[in-house]
Amino acid sequence: MIEFFRQLTFAQPLWLLGILAVPALWFLQKREGASSSLAFSSLAILGSLGQKPRMRPGGVAFILLTLTLVAGLVALARPQHRETFIARKASGIDILLTLDLSESMNIPDFLPPGARRPIPRIDAAKQVLKPFISNRPNDRMGLVVFSGQPFPRCPLTLDHNWLQTAVQDVQINDIAEQGTAIGSAIAAAATRLDARDSKSRIIVLITDGASNSGKLSPKQAAELAAELGIKIYTIAIGTEDGRVGRNIMAIPRQEFDVETLQEIARVTGGEFFRARDFRSLEATFDSIDQLEKSEARISSTVQATDFYPWVLGFATLCAFASLLAQALSLPPQP
Repeated sequence: MIEFFRQLTFAQPLWLLGILAVPALWFLQKREGASSSLAFSSLAILGSLGQKPRMRPGGVAFILLTLTLVAGLVALARPQHRETFIARKASGIDILLTLDLSESMNIPDFLPPGARRPIPRIDAAKQVLKPFISNRPNDRMGLVVFSGQPFPRCPLTLDHNWLQTAVQDVQINDIAEQGTAIGSAIAAAATRLDARDSKSRIIVLITDGASNSGKLSPKQAAELAAELGIKIYTIAIGTEDGRVGRNIMAIPRQEFDVETLQEIARVTGGEFFRARDFRSLEATFDSIDQLEKSEARISSTVQATDFYPWVLGFATLCAFASLLAQALSLPPQP
């Protein structure tokens, strides 16, 4: 209710100055009433005058006349309720987040600031992606996850709450087929970016391993993306110690394929990043954020709803009620 009155305004506010005359009318009405009481020294004299005169409008009738005047002036001032609708338009940058869900992403070798225990790579990626998405509200963004095969989780959208939910909900076991199909993941992301009419199309590839499955090699997929004008930022996530020191659920141990990730970035005009700890992972996304500047495109529309017909109707009702009150105040005929 408070917000409603904050958005209430008047198209012709100068008419409201007329309300300042209302106290003067009250003063004049009281003054006239006082002078009429001295016209006769005795009420008995009135009986000899025959038909009694009409009484001046007073009491309820005068109050109603005052309300009529005030409401009429308010109606002339044209009260309006104005609402501003803000529409956010896409900046022209489309970003497809492509996240590795292979078993090795469960290796806990990332220690966030202030934490006592390291967290899995997948959780570190989720934490860092959250502010990255929030800081780019004008970019269309989507999510593709992959392990042995790719799977689209969220289409390109400006609804970043939906995307945030999709990112936080992904789990390692979401895809039954295990492995690391980097080429297929790039192809799936590129397909979803291909039909978009945007000034910049980007894939952010987050992985911790070498490609070992899929029908398309990473290099072939990168060349395809380059032909479509898609830029790929590749991120190798995880520590060498975490990789060498553990064997997650009997997944064959494999080293980072840094050369392939660097080649993907080079072919597409992107960049390769190495994130060995939480701070370097944050710095990686800060760098991407700076490399791909997003422009805010916001339009606002003001919708005004007039309330003067309602106020004018109220003034009319008060006027009729005042006339009725005056009629009822007449003395009976002799």
